[in-house]
Formats: sequence, structure tokens, C-alpha cells
Amino acid sequence: MNVRKLETEEHGMTRFLYEEAFPEDSQAFTDYYYTEKTKNNQIYVLEEEGKICSMAHLNPYTLSVNGSRKETHYIVAVATKKECRGRGYMGAVLRRALEDMYREGEIFTFLMPAAKGIYEPYDFRTVFEQTRPYVKDLEGWIQAGGKDCQELSEWASDNLKKSCQVYAVRDEDYYLRMLREYESDGGKLLLKRDAQGKITDFGIWVPEEHPEQGRIMVRILDVRRMLMSLELSELTGVCFTVTDPIIEENNRCLTLMGTEFSGVMLMDAKPENSEGVISVRALADLVFGVKSIEELRKEEGVSMSDRMAGELEKLLPLSEIYLNEMV
Repeated sequence: MNVRKLETEEHGMTRFLYEEAFPEDSQAFTDYYYTEKTKNNQIYVLEEEGKICSMAHLNPYTLSVNGSRKETHYIVAVATKKECRGRGYMGAVLRRALEDMYREGEIFTFLMPAAKGIYEPYDFRTVFEQTRPYVKDLEGWIQAGGKDCQELSEWASDNLKKSCQVYAVRDEDYYLRMLREYESDGGKLLLKRDAQGKITDFGIWVPEEHPEQGRIMVRILDVRRMLMSLELSELTGVCFTVTDPIIEENNRCLTLMGTEFSGVMLMDAKPENSEGVISVRALADLVFGVKSIEELRKEEGVSMSDRMAGELEKLLPLSEIYLNEMV
């Protein structure tokens, strides 16, 4: 059994497994995916006797997190051959990918699960319910083309900056890829403009029934970098221990301090000074505003002194999220 990251020229070797695992995707979309998306993504596989049995694709995205750009990966196309399921192959591939992303300095990764129970054992937590702007009636809409993508990126970026803490950075290439993605399956990107010709709305039309919209799960990769991406409501100082069953380097005792002006600062601390313990999965729930401190105190793998709980309340969670990417 061998888990490895494929070379770019080997990516096409996984197409047979993609087509087996995702028969709902059209030939045209799969052609688009293996022509466009596999140019610069990463594909991890598990092989037995030189044959691919399981895989996970890591598609690169630049995210804005509290106004700072972060290079991340969206995990997609996680699949195992039918005759090889139930052997733990998917877990082996995921763990290798998570460890490598940590070493590359990524703060978190995200995915859209077929079922959240598949990924919860790997400490993924649900943080966002997708709401893509599908349109049924084309009246009043204008079909977007490549010439509109730069303007569309500027319009979307302006809106997202005002309302969201976490979102995929929109540039012209982002919308050119989206245009090709939907056109590969017969879909259209749509715009509305005002009397002065300025964009006022964006929509998506697809020829079939609107696809079911999924949830987004995240997994913290680097606890320290993740915490230092946060803001504080006031002067804060607390010492605690983090536990992570997969990424060994995250298992450490930290002193978190800072103010509403400085943001979070961290120092390694002595375990005897720790005021409590928080698991990496509970930390994700805290960081992304999924659960309150009181809810987290009831979680397995979490223990907090009253003072620690009060200090962690001063962290401003990343609760305004917009991650609507498909692949």
C-alpha cells in the first residue's frame, strides 16, 4: 500500500475512478474538469500493486480571511474503488493530504461532503450552508461573457468585503473559470445592469433542475496561524492546551494574548500553566462561530476553567462566511 501525491502529468490516470464514483457528472463536465481543474490542482492517491484504489483532489483557492489573503485548498473528488471500500484507504489519503497542507503553511482546508458523518472523524466541522444564486426566469437578465468577468470580479469583491470575513478572492480568472465550468454543462452566468450600465445583480441558470446545494465543512490545519487570523474584542490573556489526533505539531500549550488593536498574539507555554484543554474540532467550532463557549464546555475533549471560558469569549469568530465554490 502506497500513498503519494501524483505528478501533474499523472493526473489523467485518476479519470477512470472519477467516472466510476461520480456518474451523475456529464461527459462534458468531466472533460472540462480534467482539462481545466487538473492543470494546477494536487491529487493524492493510494495505490496497491501500482493500481490506484483511492484518491482525493485538492483544488487551490485564495481566500480572504479578515482581510488577509490565505492560500488554501478545497478538497473534492474523494473516492475509493467499490471493491476497495471499508479498508480505511480514504482515511490514509486524507491524513497524508492534511499533514502536507499543514507543512505548506495553510491555516485550514474545506470541502462539501456527500455526508458530514464521513468527515467528522477527521475533525471537519460544518460552518456554512451554500446558497448559489440560481435563476429560473431569464427575463431581465443578460448573459455574461468573458468581457464581463473583470467588471464582475470588481463588483463581487466590493460586496463581499462589506459583508463577509471569509470568502474566495474574486478576480477575472475566477469568473472566467466559472464561466467555462457552467458552460460545459449548458449553463449560463447572468447579470443585471442599471440604467447607467453598472452591474446590480448576478445569477446562474442551469438547464436542469437546480442542483441540491450543500454544506461546507472546514478542518483547521495550523492552530497557531488560524488563531493569529482572528481579532479580539478587548484585552485578552489566557493559557490553554490544544489536542489534535492527526497533525502532531498542533498538540501544544499556548498563551494567547492581545487587544482589539493588535489582534491575537501567541507564545508557546508550559503545560503546568494551562487553564484547560480544547480539541482541534472544538476549536474550529469556536473559531467559526458554530457553537458558544458554554456549548463547547460540554464537548468531549474540552475542559475550561471559568476564567479561560471568559477570555475565549473575547475572540471574534469568523461567522460571516461565503464559500459557494463547486469544484
